[in-house]
Amino acid sequence: MRFVSTRAADAPGVSLRTAMLEGLAPDGGLYVPEAIEPWQPGELSRLRNRTLTEIAYRALRPYTRGELDAAICEAVVVNALNFPIPLVAVEPGIYALELFHGPTLAFKDVGARTMARLMASLDTGDQPLTVLAATSGDTGSAVAHAFHGVPHTRVVILYPEGRVSPTQEAQLTMFNSENGNVRAYAVSGSFDDCHLLTKQAFANAEVRRQVRLTSANSVNIGRLLPQMVYYLHAVAQAQQQLGSIGAVTVCTPSGNFGNLTAGLIARRAGLPVARFVAATNANDVVPTYLATGRFEPRP
Repeated sequence: MRFVSTRAADAPGVSLRTAMLEGLAPDGGLYVPEAIEPWQPGELSRLRNRTLTEIAYRALRPYTRGELDAAICEAVVVNALNFPIPLVAVEPGIYALELFHGPTLAFKDVGARTMARLMASLDTGDQPLTVLAATSGDTGSAVAHAFHGVPHTRVVILYPEGRVSPTQEAQLTMFNSENGNVRAYAVSGSFDDCHLLTKQAFANAEVRRQVRLTSANSVNIGRLLPQMVYYLHAVAQAQQQLGSIGAVTVCTPSGNFGNLTAGLIARRAGLPVARFVAATNANDVVPTYLATGRFEPRP
């Protein structure tokens, strides 16, 4: 499978390794698969017979084929997804997918842990890889835990001082006292300031010559693709609990809409979703853009 930039879909594609290690395409676009391989209808109707890791392997294999052996791809998902993701009934016809059973209690554990293990399996460079991420809380915690102890990798996380919860800060900085590969730094400013610093680093040619940089934010296709898995796993569990089901409606908490994008990719591959409902809080930049055409990021 090759990956192309959202800004130049007709340009030559790159490998998964290149897409993950570069993070962003040279033109500033995001890497996406050049094609989404569909699931066969018979496969989807038998999801109930598959475990979480079996579903993850099947979902990710089309995008790793040719770069990772099947056994390595299987080992990646088994090691990364070693916690349950149960579908729990709330009331008749309404279910909640519990994505808080990972090591940092955040849904981002799924993408971050899988990405870390994919990078470790794909990266064969001699120079250490530096993973640079800005966070307002749970992203940094998930990334720190996911990459902790991963060989040949160091992680730098920037977070806004005084603007994360005490629990999140404890998770972010828990590895700072070790002589390890993860460091978190408090920045005097907002999350946008942290994000700007990372963007400046990625845009600085001199920095890029001296340091092999990649991103762990949701712009990285290696973090986005694994998030398909829990949509598929949710439908599998619904089949187990209810028997034959039709197309479902999925309500997805949304900020930058990366989580929803993963669901849309799963739907494009054939997952029976009638519609998505994107639930946002006061951070409604994307809904405002869709309604008015004005894109106005704010802290």
